Amino acid sequence: MAETITQINQPPEFIEAAGKTYLTDLQKAVGQFKGADLSQVMGQQFVAGQDPLQAQAQTTALAGIGGYKPFLTSAAASAGPTGYQQFMSPYQQDIIDTTLQQFDVQAQKGLPQLAAQAINAGAFGGGREGVQRAEYQQASDRNRAALQAQLLQQGFTQAQSLAQQNIANQLNLGQAQQGFLGQDVGALSTLGGINQAQAQQQLSAQQQLLQAQLNQPLTAAQQYGSGIASLISGYPGGTSQTVQPTSGPSNVQTGISAGATLAGLYRAFRPPTTV
Repeated sequence: MAETITQINQPPEFIEAAGKTYLTDLQKAVGQFKGADLSQVMGQQFVAGQDPLQAQAQTTALAGIGGYKPFLTSAAASAGPTGYQQFMSPYQQDIIDTTLQQFDVQAQKGLPQLAAQAINAGAFGGGREGVQRAEYQQASDRNRAALQAQLLQQGFTQAQSLAQQNIANQLNLGQAQQGFLGQDVGALSTLGGINQAQAQQQLSAQQQLLQAQLNQPLTAAQQYGSGIASLISGYPGGTSQTVQPTSGPSNVQTGISAGATLAGLYRAFRPPTTV
């Protein structure tokens, strides 16, 4: 035969006491968490706002919008049909007058030569001399007019060249203005972004610290409970059953059993008695 042995394993008393202490501390920690002032975490802004440099970048960009328009206006004025006039030399007429006066002086110097030629030819005061004088004057007038036109053309060409140069300059200045504006806005935005990122890191660290402080009782209880669980897992617990065979009969039992067997055999096989 076999018999079943039931054994109930209990952890040591110090582990059981530690578990009870953990439950008590956990209840306290939950109570502290429920009663904690969450305004430090929930009532604060943990997102970094716009940096002053970023605001300055926006202001600069807005102020610079259309800053190239005056340059375009100036370029357009120079490109118009009368745009060259603003580049005409204010001394051009004086130059023309002075040049023509010098021309007239030189032209007058040629008349005595005509008279000398007429005297040498014996035609002084005659019709031939008059014709020569008329031809000389006509040629002089044509040369004078051509010289004046040349001077006017030189002034116009120079003014046109200056107008074209001004158009290119104004367009380049407009582009440069926009380029410098973009560089300023970009630099301000970059520096402002760096400052904002640093501020965000500080706010995030502050938020994490406040959350850690708020959760500290629960965190400590959790760590303590993990330690208790590790200790309990190292000891056998629960209920166990074992089955083992019973021990054999004793000598007395064996003797009694043998005696009973022999007595039965004797009663069965002995001869009957007569009365």
